[in-house]
Amino acid sequence: MLDALVAEFTVPFRAMPAEVAALRLAASIVLGGVIGLERELSARPAGLRTHMMIALAACLFTLITLEMLAIPDLSPAVDKSDPLRLIEAVTAGVAFLAAGTIFTSGGRVSGLTTGAGMWMSGAVGLACGIGQLPLAAMATVAALLVLSLFGWLSTRMNLATAADPPERPKPKVP
Repeated sequence: MLDALVAEFTVPFRAMPAEVAALRLAASIVLGGVIGLERELSARPAGLRTHMMIALAACLFTLITLEMLAIPDLSPAVDKSDPLRLIEAVTAGVAFLAAGTIFTSGGRVSGLTTGAGMWMSGAVGLACGIGQLPLAAMATVAALLVLSLFGWLSTRMNLATAADPPERPKPKVP
């Protein structure tokens, strides 16, 4: 019985070596964290940990799908030929979370950029999961440019609209 339990937790990876899976998971944490850090520094509702967890979860779902596709003995009733369903599922799940960060009050909308950042972290996680680390890194850099450079430019040029809430006070560090 103990051997059966040990065997259950030592199933070898089929789609890729464990080191590759670990690299992809780590990359999703780092790159999702980069986007989350910008949100954290801007004192927005969903920050570092939220974005890291979204990217990590998206990456894990992708790795699970790749592993499932590599299992030769799955039941024939299981359709394993459409991994694009994964992207739809992750997109819907992240959109649900992101929608929770969007608030309207008195004709003002807030949290849209944070929600979009969460959605972006999900996409970065998916890219990491399929091994497209350069694509994930490029998208992270592009997201940072949009969030920081254009945020700064918008503030500098007084382009803030009713849809752009004033920044929350930054947390005080003791």
